[in-house]
Amino acid sequence: MKTLFLCLFAASATFISAQADVTDKITDVHLCCKSCVSVAQKTVADKAPGATAVASQEDETITVTGPDNATVQKAVDALIKGGYFGTSTNPDIKINASTGAKGESVKTLDVSGVHLCCPKCVAAVKKILGGVPGVTGNSGIAKDAKTFQVTGDFKDSDVFAALQKAGLTGMVGTAAP
Repeated sequence: MKTLFLCLFAASATFISAQADVTDKITDVHLCCKSCVSVAQKTVADKAPGATAVASQEDETITVTGPDNATVQKAVDALIKGGYFGTSTNPDIKINASTGAKGESVKTLDVSGVHLCCPKCVAAVKKILGGVPGVTGNSGIAKDAKTFQVTGDFKDSDVFAALQKAGLTGMVGTAAP
């Protein structure tokens, strides 16, 4: 009888602790290839101990799970810093959309931190920028580039709005060495 009680207690504790995990599904994320998927999952594993991420190229989602809101938020923040962007399905987890753009008209803009893991990412970013009103060119967009430059006569915030709509993000300025 004692053994049965202990087994039931252990099973209940395991069930309760499993239910205590926090999950956030980030939707509409740019995941064009297996490398995007791998980098997203590795980013969470490396930058947010205790959290896990399962990225789905087919669904364009990254599901982050952790023991508490703070751990999941740290994982999501790491994904944003890594250049991924999307919509959170968990109201307790916030997506930081700030990019440093001021909504000003500019002729040249240095952009850093955009996820560019493969030629498909590079092509996607070039296509996105080509659709931004007033953008006439770009340079430095390449696989694994930390920074690139956008030229024309456009609003800085329009560049980031277009990137974020496509599931990517970045920051104004040059990347740290």
